[in-house]
Amino acid sequence: MSKLYLFDIEGTTTDINFVHKVLFPYSLEKMEEYVLSHKDLPIVAQALDKVIETTRQEDGKDLVFHEVIEKLKFWIRTDRKHPALKELQGLIWDLGYSRGEFKGHLYPDVLPFFKRIISDNKVIGIYSSGSVHAQKLIFGFSVFGDLTPFISYFFDTKVGMKRDKNSYLNISKETALHPSDIHFFSDIPEELMAAQEAGMKVTHLLREGTKKSEFPGIKSFDEI
Repeated sequence: MSKLYLFDIEGTTTDINFVHKVLFPYSLEKMEEYVLSHKDLPIVAQALDKVIETTRQEDGKDLVFHEVIEKLKFWIRTDRKHPALKELQGLIWDLGYSRGEFKGHLYPDVLPFFKRIISDNKVIGIYSSGSVHAQKLIFGFSVFGDLTPFISYFFDTKVGMKRDKNSYLNISKETALHPSDIHFFSDIPEELMAAQEAGMKVTHLLREGTKKSEFPGIKSFDEI
């Protein structure tokens, strides 16, 4: 019996269209305005420095200020999983959620499953490429209200990339649980493979448009 139920977000608990058709366009639209008005905040300044450093390493080029903003916009369009971008997107989305411009999408089967897990005295964790801040916003301002009290752990790429076995071993260490005590749910087979190689139980979420894989699959958490 699993002790920790670990969830991906996009395509698992949340419709990927919400992320790509609502959140990403919003951050693209607001990025320049937000950076210009918050560039002196330490967390923003550090993120901009990381963009400059990454570009220097990858392209051998030092960006000037307006080029940093254009690079961030380019990364949004190409879905770059860069920590600095994810940090800034989370800050921008914070404004959108707090203004009531949108709510975090969750599939209808998510809350009932969360309640079942908690009633069985098990715990819930989230592991997404989006920042922990962004994760808490989706669940904190969700269409079903604030679900963050249900969630004991939030992990982002600070523990490693999601297709890397070591990332799941790091999660095991941080939760002080053996990998076999953790059950990971995702719509991405490569993530499931990495988690399984680390020793976790895995289930493939087959939401609409998701192709079957070699892993055990479900279309809804109601099937469990």
